Amino acid sequence: MPAPYDGTEKQEPCALVIFGATGDLTKRKLISALYSLTLQRRLPEGMVIVGTARSEMSHEEFRRKMRDAVGEFARGGPSDPKEWDRFARDLYYLPANHREPESYLRLKDSLSHLESKYATGGRRVLYLAIPPDQYGPVIQQIAAAGLAGRHARAGCWTRVVIEKPFGTDLETARELNRQVHEAFDESQVYRIDHYLGKETVQNILVFRFGNAVFEPIWNRRYVDYVEITAAETVGIESRGEYYERAGVIRDMFQNHLLQLLCLTAMEPPVAFAADPVRDEKAKVLGAIRPISPADLDEVVVRGQYEAGAVAGKKAAGYREEPGVAPGSATETYAALKLSIDSWRWEGVPFYLRSGKRLAKRVTEIAIHFKRPPLLLFKSCSVDKLNSNVLVMRIQPDEGISLTFEVKPPGPEICVNSLCLDFDYEAAFGAALPDAYETLLVDCIRGDSTLFIRQDWVELAWSILTPLLQTGRATRNGDLAGYPAGSSGPKEADEFIEKDGREWRRL
Repeated sequence: MPAPYDGTEKQEPCALVIFGATGDLTKRKLISALYSLTLQRRLPEGMVIVGTARSEMSHEEFRRKMRDAVGEFARGGPSDPKEWDRFARDLYYLPANHREPESYLRLKDSLSHLESKYATGGRRVLYLAIPPDQYGPVIQQIAAAGLAGRHARAGCWTRVVIEKPFGTDLETARELNRQVHEAFDESQVYRIDHYLGKETVQNILVFRFGNAVFEPIWNRRYVDYVEITAAETVGIESRGEYYERAGVIRDMFQNHLLQLLCLTAMEPPVAFAADPVRDEKAKVLGAIRPISPADLDEVVVRGQYEAGAVAGKKAAGYREEPGVAPGSATETYAALKLSIDSWRWEGVPFYLRSGKRLAKRVTEIAIHFKRPPLLLFKSCSVDKLNSNVLVMRIQPDEGISLTFEVKPPGPEICVNSLCLDFDYEAAFGAALPDAYETLLVDCIRGDSTLFIRQDWVELAWSILTPLLQTGRATRNGDLAGYPAGSSGPKEADEFIEKDGREWRRL
């Protein structure tokens, strides 16, 4: 696991090129993260940032737009004019049509000039903040213009950052990997999943392997089942066209939820370095039992939200959202049961669920331990003796809690559940850094531990592609409806209850 940068490590100057510099990702996340890193003095001295997109504008116009974006989305905004000026002086813009080879040649000439001015030594990060269907064509143009830096001299490097989704199924992921590797070596490729930059996600491995009390019971002997939840109160907002093509399985399961599963289930790596950690994560995916089309009804439930109310406000149904087909069969909720055929996890089911327009926004991992083998307290019924549950909260209230059984005061031997709770912000007295801050620094440092490797991407798609190919993930293609603002479809409750288990309440 890469250590937080404390300012003592000398960072060499470099150039960061953002393709799609006028898009939402740049405005909402990237420019805010870069500005915050500047305030923290975590970016290299002499770093230059170049935005490129189709819109015609000058450097000054771009800087004004980015200042507005920082004011709207960054923590604290540009409160100090001197700090903003310090940041903005290294911010440039180049109008470009990503379909035209001439644009890349102009970018190459501009970069050459700026790299000479800033003495970056040809070190570059190319960030593709563009729609996924443009990844392949843009990478081909980058290579054709000689910007890929595949055979760079010593001390000179080029890295490309690619956002999710990386493909839409196994076939498209393999094709995109082929296109990427025509231009870049795998060591140059940084596939980003912002979940991996969250402090609480990174802390899963420290919690597991840095505490002797938990690792000995982190296995089939003591764990009954594992529950991973990513629930959202929002709908699809203005992304109807995208969501119709994606659905929740592509949008959340293939990346975020499977990443959380791997961090929960992986074996200890030989070192906290990029390849050892990513080797163990790939082994987890390789051990997941393949999903047979004949078993789909036993391992997955799909749902779609209907009209309802979230936090007291009326919410339209999915099929009423802009850009959604009236009879759409796209899932906005899914619950999935996976089995890992390994010595540690044989017989322990992993239940994953994610959905839009649910009762509460929460992402968490819950480890449900087995109940004691013998009930000694005769005055208490079996139903009142709960199992211990360890919960790692990813968002929004980042922390860790452990429930356990105690005897309340009084003459009777009774059992009550209590909770030990740890809150990150309360414990450390500061807001957690944004995930993009962590990941941008790691990319500049050349630490790919928190980025996704080719084999992991393809293994993840190989697990989920059968769900996407067969009747839109169920044999009969039916979707379970659920009211907006609820905990999901009742079929999802029945799905887990038939195994004698239950979901945590949202």
